[in-house]
Amino acid sequence: MLGSYSRGFWLMCLSSFLFFLSFNLLLPELPEHLSQLGGGEYKGFIIALFTLTAAISRPFSGKLADTVGRIPVMVFGSLVCFLCGFAYPWALTVSSFLLLRLLHGFSTGFKPTGTAAFVADIVPTEKRGEAMGLLGVTGSLGMAAGPAFGSWVAETFSLNTMFYCSSAAALLSVLVQGTLTETLPKAQRQRFNFSLLKLKLDEILEPRVLAPALTTLLCLFPYGAVLTVIPDQSRLLGLQGPTKGLFYIFYTIASLAVRLVAGKASDTHGRVPVLRWSAAILALGLAVLVWSPSVPVFLLGAVIFGVGTGLNSPTLYAWTIDLSHPERRGRGVATMYIALEVGIGLGALAAGWIFDNQPGRLPWVHGLSLACVLVAIAYLLLGVQATQAGPAGHQVLADEAMAVAGPEEIV
Repeated sequence: MLGSYSRGFWLMCLSSFLFFLSFNLLLPELPEHLSQLGGGEYKGFIIALFTLTAAISRPFSGKLADTVGRIPVMVFGSLVCFLCGFAYPWALTVSSFLLLRLLHGFSTGFKPTGTAAFVADIVPTEKRGEAMGLLGVTGSLGMAAGPAFGSWVAETFSLNTMFYCSSAAALLSVLVQGTLTETLPKAQRQRFNFSLLKLKLDEILEPRVLAPALTTLLCLFPYGAVLTVIPDQSRLLGLQGPTKGLFYIFYTIASLAVRLVAGKASDTHGRVPVLRWSAAILALGLAVLVWSPSVPVFLLGAVIFGVGTGLNSPTLYAWTIDLSHPERRGRGVATMYIALEVGIGLGALAAGWIFDNQPGRLPWVHGLSLACVLVAIAYLLLGVQATQAGPAGHQVLADEAMAVAGPEEIV
């Protein structure tokens, strides 16, 4: 399996690892840092503002990925991470910190859009789910290493050193991207000019991918909520210092294991059937987090939630690309990411508002997330038709598939 992918694919995986490492190593320390600045009541905005600009920038990054190129879009996103890391030590007020979080969101508004389009260009259709799973593994490794590494750097050296390490990882990601060859066909490429930033209505959302986009929004709402309250929930259960990031580690290891073992599941069994099972597992993980009186139960919830995410994420990517027209692939991916950012942002805002630094409200946060996933399960069972999986399904082109009237699951 590993030898069947190109050098460009593995370099993109390395770039993805460094990018996710860059901004995830900040996450465990930011809530406490904001509290020390005097903005403890704004913890929900740490994720929400980040995802707001990410969502706003998606239509632009999608259009630019389809016109200027995949690599320039990725480089811009990584450079934002690089610059923001250096700016955090100078954001000494609540307002300047929140403004910086707003600007930092442009990084994920651009880099992952270009990455997904690039990988879709170089990977065969029949290996798309597996490739997205492997790409997700490297991104998840960055997400897993980030919180633990960031907390260690902050405690061993200083908070500012942690910010500078974030910048260094983003810069390395840019350097890796510089070794890649652009995959956007030359006939589609244009020189950048500001007129490209003018968007028509059909350039904001790609109607072909609305089914995976809605599923993404409902399944990613819990992620935004979890990111917001898990640092406080960990502290309340006695996880301090080096153990503060244990939830993220258990969650990510479970997600990685599933992606390695089951990354090809949706290529074999179909996108929607796998999504139904993944959403059910997500719901079970959230139900455990609603009732988590001890560290072992808390970490069990992390593992189950990670398993669900490991099945869910690469399948949503692959389904989105299946339904996207090749010449509008960047916009299709951007639409899915808009839904992702909206889901994460709403989850973060709702979690911050419900929790309000009152430990007794934590079960309500996870309960609301559970309700969103149950709605996703109902939609996947009743609102989306799953085609039969089989070898012939791999020959179905996106254009032929979209001849149907309703949202279809394309193998």
